Formats: sequence, C-alpha cells, structure tokens
Amino acid sequence: MSSTSGDATTQTSATEAVRAAARRAHAASVALRTAPDARVSEALAAAADRVAGAAGAVLAANARDVAAAQDRGMSAGLLDRLRLDPARLESAAQQLREIAALPAQPRMAFVRDLPGGEGAVWERRVPVGVIGATYEARPAVTLDVAGQVLRARSAAVLRTGSAALGTSAVLVDEVLTPALAAAGLPDGAVELVREPGHDAAEALVAQPDLVPLVIVRGSGETTRHLSRLGASAGTRVLAHADGGGVMYADVAADLDRFRSLLRAGVDRLGVCNRLNLLLVHSARWEELSQVAVEVLGDAGVEALLPPHEHELGHEWALDSGREARVTVAPVAGPVEATALAAAETSGIAATVVTEDAGTAAEFLGAWGGTGGFWNTTTRLLDGYKLLGVPETGISVDSVPGPRGPVTGGDLVLRQFVVLPAGTSGADAVQDSLRG
Repeated sequence: MSSTSGDATTQTSATEAVRAAARRAHAASVALRTAPDARVSEALAAAADRVAGAAGAVLAANARDVAAAQDRGMSAGLLDRLRLDPARLESAAQQLREIAALPAQPRMAFVRDLPGGEGAVWERRVPVGVIGATYEARPAVTLDVAGQVLRARSAAVLRTGSAALGTSAVLVDEVLTPALAAAGLPDGAVELVREPGHDAAEALVAQPDLVPLVIVRGSGETTRHLSRLGASAGTRVLAHADGGGVMYADVAADLDRFRSLLRAGVDRLGVCNRLNLLLVHSARWEELSQVAVEVLGDAGVEALLPPHEHELGHEWALDSGREARVTVAPVAGPVEATALAAAETSGIAATVVTEDAGTAAEFLGAWGGTGGFWNTTTRLLDGYKLLGVPETGISVDSVPGPRGPVTGGDLVLRQFVVLPAGTSGADAVQDSLRG
C-alpha cells in the first residue's frame, strides 16, 4: 500500500470513529437537554466518589502510558503532564465534586414586557447538544472537561493525546460511565474517541452537523491548524493557539513587589499565562532590568535583554528545551507598553506593576486583552484561581463570545421566548421551561 493510500485509510478510520462516538453522544443529548440539574450534580458527585475505587486500575494504566511515552522519547515536561499519582488523582476527583456543587444557573430570565400587551420576553439558556473537546495528553483533563460539558447539560465527545489514551479510557469506563448510569443519565453522555493519532482531532472539528462546538486545548501551530479546519467546516471552535503573559514595570514600581511578581510569574514555565515578556519603563531601565536578570536567574530563568534576534512576543513556553527564558525590553510608558503587548502577543494577560493608581487606570484602560491585572501576577488567569471553577480552556478571541477561562456556564446557547400575556397556561409553560 502506498503512503498516500495508507494516510487516506487512517483518516477514514479516524472519521468513522469520531462520527460513531458523535452519533451516540447526539442520541444521549436529547435526554440531557431536559435533565434536572440535581441529577447531573448527582452523577458528577458519584463519579468523584468512584475515583478512589478505580484508582488502582487508573494508576496502572497510567504507568503503562508513561512507560510507553518514555520509550518514544517524550520530553520531561510532557511526561510530567501525563503522569498521575494518588494526589493528582484525588485532586481531579475534588474538582469534580466542586463542579457538582456549583449552584444551578437560572434557565430562564425575564427581559421585558412587549408594548401593547403582546407578550413577555424571556431569555433561556439552552444546551448546545454535543460538545467536542480535543486536548493534550493530560488524563485528568478527561474528568475536568467531561464535568464542565455535562454541567451544561450537553453530551461530550472527548479526544485526548494518544499518549494518555489508555488512562483516559479507564477513567471513562470505570468512573464516568457507571456514575452516569447510576444517576439515570443516558449511555453515550460521555464518549471517548479511541482512535489514536492526530487524524481524530482533525475529524472532530469537521463534524458540525453532529458536534457544532469543539474546545481545542493546547497551543501553537497545531491548535491554529485545528481552528482553521473547524472554521472552514463550519464548526465553532473555542481555542487559543498562543499565550504568554506580559508584565509592565512602571517608573512608580515598588522594588520588593517587582521582585515578588517576577518570581510568581515563572513558578511554572510550561503554562500559557506565565511571564513571557517583561516591559520596563525607560526611566528605570538600568535598575529594573538588572534586578530582573538577578531574580530570574535565581529561578533558573534567563532574562533576554536587547538587542533581540527573536520577535518580542515569542512564546517561550512552546519552545521545547528553551522554556526557561523571558524577553525584556524598555518602553516609554504605559500606553506604549499596552500597544506593544497587543501587537506582539496573543493578548492573553498583562499586568502593570506600579504604586500610582492613575498609571494603573491608564494601563488597564488601554489594554484590550483577555485579562488585566494591577500589582499581581498573570498566573491568576486560570479558571480555578480566578473563578473558583475548573476551566475547559482559555479563549483569547477578540470577538463577542466566551473570553478568558471558559467554564460550563459559558457552554450554552441564548434563546428568546415570548409568552403571551394574560394566558392562563403561560405560568405553567414558564415553570416547565425553567426546569
């Protein structure tokens, strides 16, 4: 068989696997649409409780996945994401409990009475139906994303990195599926695509008739490629391809605070909201740039001073083997800092370090990115840290829709309903639609 025909066979197999999973999820979504919120919470709490009993099987599968990944030469940073231990597994269970305990969001909200007594306008939050997710080889994400999608009363079609497929399969089969069944929720509410390889991710974003919305976690060209494929197919993709937090140190920056925020910004180097670009007011360039060299150096991170041979917004978190770097550059003030950050980075997050409230207001007022911070770290741009809720991912879209950490509350559609005024059955219909 030629390589071309082999590729075509693989793509066909991946497409068939995705569509089969999507059909089962679509069938399940009919019942989920009207499922009581209490029943969904019950299922998620039961899944969290099942984690302990399944821990032996999960950790054994994970050990096999890690060993296979090591044999294939996976980097240490990616292996760390793949590896589970009892503490990480319990943390994943706790996040499920927290999703289960979230108060139900109102399904109906009154908007206004139409003039002339024509009726009352209500806004409903309705499920998408089926939501797909493709994410890195990080098995705990299987529980996180499934929990958020179910909380939105939609069915999930999950596709993980091939390295984590064995572990994720055990989590679905021995944790999620039995818990859903025990709560009376339909089979197929959480589907895992078991076809390895990237072709399955491409197939997932190309099925708008069955999976109209897909969450794409990860960064870099792969994510950009999937976003383009989804857009061309007519699928709504929630993704961000690039990250990289920005810090602007103002002329009125407190030195001790500056040092502290530098350390906090590089506590983890492989995440999208870490400190990536440091901009320093030119009036304090000599002092603060040298402080940055010292503080970052103590943390094992290289501060790259001008002249630069790379783009200022180059995201070091994605540069395998060179993650321990931060680009440092001078600017004339807060407006130039925001303009440069907007032009050179994805706009995920920026923080201003200053003791002057006017400068902080000027910086934040000019900044149009996803998250803006004053005297704190961009590492807070995370669903769990910012909102107290695990996230499905972070969206840096510059158009209306979910932005920043995306949670289950964002994964719904807006629908308008007009109920006739003065009709005896209107209250009954309203109560029914409230759920």
